[in-house]
Parts: sequence; structure tokens; C-alpha cells
Amino acid sequence: MDLSKQSPENVNYMIEEIKAKLRMVNVDAMKAEHFNASQYEDLRDLYEMVKKRDNITPNEMQAIAQELGSLRK
Repeated sequence: MDLSKQSPENVNYMIEEIKAKLRMVNVDAMKAEHFNASQYEDLRDLYEMVKKRDNITPNEMQAIAQELGSLRK
């Protein structure tokens, strides 16, 4: 998947991957349509950071969730 191009499909893919990696319980709270296209690069940076990590601590999960919240519309 070419994530260098901004598209609704790419946003959806990244959100789903982040949710899966973090094993988020409240998955309905995090939907692709909740994110601004203008913050695509920030979302992609967050996605890349999450995907690189083998283990994510609870504190890091909380920080990532907060960052996702700040990127929402």
C-alpha cells in the first residue's frame, strides 16, 4: 500500500492498523472519518512509529491515544 498519497482508504488503513497494534478496546471511537485530511502527515508519522515498535507500554498507549484524539476533527 502506498501511504505517501493522501486518500480516505489510506487513512482508514492506518487507523485500523494502529487499533490492531494497540489492541484498542473502544474501536468505534476511532474511525477514519473522524480525522482531518489536513493532518495526514501527522497520522502517517504516528502510524509508522507504532508499526516499528515491538512492545508498547501502557503509558505509551495512553500517549498515542491522546495524540490520535488531538488529530480528530
